[in-house]
Amino acid sequence: MSRWKQLWRIVPLLAMLSLLLSGCGQENLSALQPKGPVAEKQLTLITISISVMIFVLIVVFVLYAYVLVKYRRKKGQTEYPKQVEGNHKLEIIWTVIPFFLLLIIAVPTVKYTFELDKDYSKDPNALQVRVSAHQFWWEFEYLDQKVKTAQDLVIPTGRVVSFHLETADVIHSFWVPALGGKKDTNPGMTNYLFLKANEPGVYLGKCAELCGQSHALMDFKVRAVPQEEFDRWITAMQTPTKEPATELAKQGETIFKQSCISCHAIYATDDKGERRVLGGGAGPNLVNFGNRETVAGILYNSDEIGGPIDPEKQKKNVRDWLKDPQKIKPGNMMPNLQKVEGSQMEYVVEGGPLSDQQIDALVEFLVGQKQ
Repeated sequence: MSRWKQLWRIVPLLAMLSLLLSGCGQENLSALQPKGPVAEKQLTLITISISVMIFVLIVVFVLYAYVLVKYRRKKGQTEYPKQVEGNHKLEIIWTVIPFFLLLIIAVPTVKYTFELDKDYSKDPNALQVRVSAHQFWWEFEYLDQKVKTAQDLVIPTGRVVSFHLETADVIHSFWVPALGGKKDTNPGMTNYLFLKANEPGVYLGKCAELCGQSHALMDFKVRAVPQEEFDRWITAMQTPTKEPATELAKQGETIFKQSCISCHAIYATDDKGERRVLGGGAGPNLVNFGNRETVAGILYNSDEIGGPIDPEKQKKNVRDWLKDPQKIKPGNMMPNLQKVEGSQMEYVVEGGPLSDQQIDALVEFLVGQKQ
């Protein structure tokens, strides 16, 4: 047998392995490993549907093989076999069986469709979070606590979280596979979705709607923590940061207030000498930026998801992002801090272009923003 024929024979095996391995992935980004009641019920529906489909597939293939063997042309047979039709018993059987199979799928599907679409937006016991989608980042506003953050979402375990889903530009889709199914954010309207985490952990979120050039990079993190830890986080977010500790960080704050504050909100010192949240909302809110798991949602500041932040890695990520954000996340609305040749964002921030030393000062100030 030639080598090419041997290779050709293993193609189906490789195709099957590719199909199986395509289902492998990270535990905290998998709908097949649910971490909350919503995802658990949705997995139940998936399991029922796939089981019914596999059952039908097996029955059809068994009958097909049986007919092929039993009614194949016999040796020496020249005439056509006797043609039969109109067997009422068989027709009733293959009409009734699909009806029952559809019933098995339909009953739990209808039940869970209404149950999982429940609106908790007026429930005082639920945590109310407004989600605003942007090209290509996520903003989270805790409505009752008056706290805003971006990219990293913190929620308490064992408590319903009611999401008010909105968008600032095009259609996006909010999706945390380990906690539940997705729902779109549509321009000019608010959609509602509720999720709940059973146990502490970091779960990955995605935009599930094709929304532009960096759609695949529009990631975010959901960190589920016990209620007591969540309350401490909220209190910390509402507490102003201290003055920058080093001269380099102070220089960075000056640059931030000159070049960045029109788009990004952060704790800074106002003209009266008070520390409070200052800035605009066109870009991500940067309060507690120094404690975030990632920069721009995709550059990890630690060696593993949920692990301790590596300060040097974090500074490198921030520096890389500030120097050329278009290279990391093409099509985003971040302007040039330095004049990067070929960048899609040709305009430069006020006071720019910034030197490498000014970028380093900005990095020092941003990584020091910890609550």
